[in-house]
Amino acid sequence: MALTRDTLKNIIGASLKAQLSEQVIGCDECLEMVDQFAEHILDGKEIPEALRLVQLHLEGCPPCKDEFEALLTALREMDGSQ
Repeated sequence: MALTRDTLKNIIGASLKAQLSEQVIGCDECLEMVDQFAEHILDGKEIPEALRLVQLHLEGCPPCKDEFEALLTALREMDGSQ
């Protein structure tokens, strides 16, 4: 069986996610870094490893995800008004 590029990306991604899931951050720590995470998203930049824990937290925490979505909306509106 030949490994395709997508298969390798999935394997590496799953491995990284498993490693990161062993490390957990709480809501307070997530919200301290969510602005940096939002900037990377808006700029279309790759998410650095240091912010992947924020991404994982947002995937599993609806209240923090709501805060993140509100921040993205506000930043997009600010960017559009300039």
